[in-house]
Amino acid sequence: MIRSAFLTLYARQQATMTKKGLDDMISFHDITKQFADQSTAVENFNLTINKGEFFVLIGPSGCGKTTTLKMINRLIEPTSGRITIEDKNITEWNRQELRWNIGYVLQQIALFPTMTIAENIAVVPEMRKWKKAAVEERVDELLNMVGLDPDTYRNRRPSELSGGQQQRIGVIRALAGNPDIILMDEPFSALDPISREQLQKDIRQLQADIKKTIVFVTHDIDEAMAIGDRICLMKDGGIVQVGTREELVNEPADDFVKNFIGDRRDPWDTRVKEVMNPNSHLLASTQDISDYPLYPAPLYIFKDDRTYVGRQAEEGIVSNDPAIHPEDTLKHALKSFDNTELEALPVLTGSRIEGVLSYKDIVQFMKKSQLEQEGELV
Repeated sequence: MIRSAFLTLYARQQATMTKKGLDDMISFHDITKQFADQSTAVENFNLTINKGEFFVLIGPSGCGKTTTLKMINRLIEPTSGRITIEDKNITEWNRQELRWNIGYVLQQIALFPTMTIAENIAVVPEMRKWKKAAVEERVDELLNMVGLDPDTYRNRRPSELSGGQQQRIGVIRALAGNPDIILMDEPFSALDPISREQLQKDIRQLQADIKKTIVFVTHDIDEAMAIGDRICLMKDGGIVQVGTREELVNEPADDFVKNFIGDRRDPWDTRVKEVMNPNSHLLASTQDISDYPLYPAPLYIFKDDRTYVGRQAEEGIVSNDPAIHPEDTLKHALKSFDNTELEALPVLTGSRIEGVLSYKDIVQFMKKSQLEQEGELV
């Protein structure tokens, strides 16, 4: 029963990720931005963002993340270096044409208050001289995409919408011209926590559907971890580390990264040595084995120097059971349990037994981890 419940718990907590081969979309080549007062916002910045990627720029105030974002659509021009989109220098585009192909979502939303929702969404398609029928079809398509009934919301004014609804309109307005790239500058930071969390889920689902390249600026590490395929942590105008959530959590580049993201380790990545029981009642020396009767639970035998002998069984000593290394993760240890019906396995370093790891040990550890996480949220 413990085994069945445990495997169900594990299955629910794990999600598999497949790394896809993606083409380069946006590349920064030795970018530096220095303002008129001689302050340097970004320095020697090199980065590639993949096509279809949800990429997050994050860092403390003044780190250069928003400046970096605004250089992509030339709202800010770099002092030196070049930025390319699909290997083409962005300076080769007319600014207007460039921005038509790059959606932009702001924290302030910036909907036009005297225009209807449909008119707000239609701004870029109309500037690009789409036919009226195509514009109307696109407006309705986008409203449906974010769960807003066109018949209900098409002719409303922004003031008649909630903050979350207004921000949804801001997002789909950026999508209206069908751009390849969407820039989002802290778009959800002014919303209440419930609306913010829902919009984070919505934008991830939207990204899965539309597969645009999204560059998202935030100061909130929880938000970055929730939505980003990759995260770029910046400080003092430069890159400290770029990686997936797992890479930043499990392989922080330095103490700044570690302190900025906090303790977010997946409990399944915990080492076996931190969970195993070195003094388990399932361990016995060769001298003491006569004191232990045969019983269903495994009993692991070792010599005085802790050299592993094997498991006591009715047919004698069994020495070919799956074994776990103390440096294995709990996630990896499960693969050993998959090959046996035993509720506990020996933890070995070479021929030396370090302890025993059981399903019960892991379940208790997971419960403790969950309680600690819930306590941090209170």
